[in-house]
Amino acid sequence: MDYLTAIVLGLVQGLTEFLPISSSAHLSIVGQLIGGEDPGAAFTAISQLGTEAAVLVFFWRDIVRIIAQWSRALVGKVPQSDPDVRIGWLVIVGSIPIAVLGYTLQDWIETDLRNLWLTASMLLVFALVIYAADRFARNERPLESLTWKHGIYFGLAQSLALVPGVSRSGGTIAAGLFMGYKREAAARYSFLLAIPAVLGSGFYQLAKISDDPATPAYGPIFVATGIAFAVALAVIAWFMRYISTHTFTPFVIYRIVLALLLFALLGTGALEAR
Repeated sequence: MDYLTAIVLGLVQGLTEFLPISSSAHLSIVGQLIGGEDPGAAFTAISQLGTEAAVLVFFWRDIVRIIAQWSRALVGKVPQSDPDVRIGWLVIVGSIPIAVLGYTLQDWIETDLRNLWLTASMLLVFALVIYAADRFARNERPLESLTWKHGIYFGLAQSLALVPGVSRSGGTIAAGLFMGYKREAAARYSFLLAIPAVLGSGFYQLAKISDDPATPAYGPIFVATGIAFAVALAVIAWFMRYISTHTFTPFVIYRIVLALLLFALLGTGALEAR
């Protein structure tokens, strides 16, 4: 991978990671169009370290408060019923499904699941899921009312993001809307829940490529990761403001148009399915 391709892919990763439009789908498509090939699951996971660093920066106060309260609860200084303590536990528990499935299915994730026919189908199907969730959402529950049952449901929804085209934020936010949470609350928890999974996956893939006997293209990967961080930080700030007063309809329309375009490109041979 050359530096120009890395710059473009870093921009794509930063722009799409936190919008409900699937960053992995966009990396696969754009990677083929400009670089001639899918950048792969490893590149996707490592570049997500940049976007997840943006989450750490943007939600720093929330993260520090949750960790502090959770730690104090371990020694009995804060009751386990405290909302921040519960969120801390649920981020841990909710990360288990995607960690187990991601490790168990890693060979499929890196090969068969990166089929663009499947990606296009998921873009279309989950566009309808997100639309239904947004259309019938009660939009009333704050994040502080998160229950154990709902936290586990969020975790299961996040695990769907292992399939390119679903979207980590799209799947978890849709789940939150179906359960009656406010758009901002569902998005905030979606971003917090992603921290352990994304950091774990990114560092795991980074360790794997470091053991590769062939010299990995560290330079372009790190450039893409840095660009993804800067762009993602701006996107998170915009997205959290946007959803406080707007629906997800524009993203639904975008997903449908992209899915149909992808079907057309695959059907005409302009893109390869794998």
